Amino acid sequence: MSGIYIHIPFCKQACHYCDFHFSTSMKKKDEMVLALAKEIQMRKNESKMEVVETIYFGGGTPSVLTSEEIDFLIAAVYNNYDVTENPEITLEANPDDLSSDRILELSKSKINRLSIGIQSFFGDDLKMMNRAHNSAEAQKCLEEATRYFDNISVDLIYGVPGMSNDKWKQNIEKALSFGIPHISSYALTVEPKTALKKLIDTGKIAEPNDEVAQEHFMILVETLQANGFIHYELSNFGKENYFSKNNSAYWLGKKYIGIGPSAHSYNGISRSWNVANNSLYIKSIDTDELPNEVEILTDSDRYNEYIMTGLRTIWGVSLERIKREFGQSYLDYLKQQAQKFLDDELLFIENSILKTTKKGKFLTDGIASDLFILN
Repeated sequence: MSGIYIHIPFCKQACHYCDFHFSTSMKKKDEMVLALAKEIQMRKNESKMEVVETIYFGGGTPSVLTSEEIDFLIAAVYNNYDVTENPEITLEANPDDLSSDRILELSKSKINRLSIGIQSFFGDDLKMMNRAHNSAEAQKCLEEATRYFDNISVDLIYGVPGMSNDKWKQNIEKALSFGIPHISSYALTVEPKTALKKLIDTGKIAEPNDEVAQEHFMILVETLQANGFIHYELSNFGKENYFSKNNSAYWLGKKYIGIGPSAHSYNGISRSWNVANNSLYIKSIDTDELPNEVEILTDSDRYNEYIMTGLRTIWGVSLERIKREFGQSYLDYLKQQAQKFLDDELLFIENSILKTTKKGKFLTDGIASDLFILN
């Protein structure tokens, strides 16, 4: 088994672009922490004979929890699961929560990796995104965090309306100036029912431009690779020995258990997801019922998932694995669908591994969808 993901469904305020499940009301936080610990205990039989290698606090904003609450949830995992000797334990955190004292507290806990949601070092970008922190807090928290933590990841967003190539380069260079060993970077996307969608529809913010996003992506890849980073997944760059073990396990198809409202789980045969409602989640756990839905995966589902995750990574899609796990007909279909992308030099095959070329990397998700088998 790979790991345990714990979803903390609370945020101080709603970022304009976010469509993840969260609440800005902290009224149920105490109840939620107890429910999360109980779900951890309720699901311990799902990992019999397996070892937990990673614990990941995502959200939402996990850093709104107190250090005592984080320690309590980590202890619940250790009390109910077989945990490897040196697990990767990640906390997603926002700069405004990472005061000097808080960072010191966290450094004394079992947390050994921070994933910090910087997004941008420019105040106008942060205001447009409705982030809870400012530029000064972004820089201050990294100055402090790097004193106590070696394994730090920073999130940056590109393709922001009005962001020039030079401004984007400055964002990357600023992150690099702190000696950060891992960067996750995503294009600004407009999701339905978000504040960003409404602001664009009413003309208050310009719509993101795909060509600009692609330029920013190429700048990101070239700059980070020139600075010793390995582009190991479409949106993730790490120095050697600093890849996210939690995320890498997901892309490599390992099992994981998702704890908390809206959290997803995968065991190789089925996928399940918890209800995305804090009150219903707590009520269900209180009555000893798991508030989830389960989907048994077909061969086509598993094939499509492997194509999507494999193409996004440096490990690619193994043609031998396709034949072994899904049969010759799947392999023939994949080769047929991939041929046009091979001809256009967007894909290539090396040692029976199908991968995206440099030119095809930004288009990975679209290419993968054309390789899917539709049920």
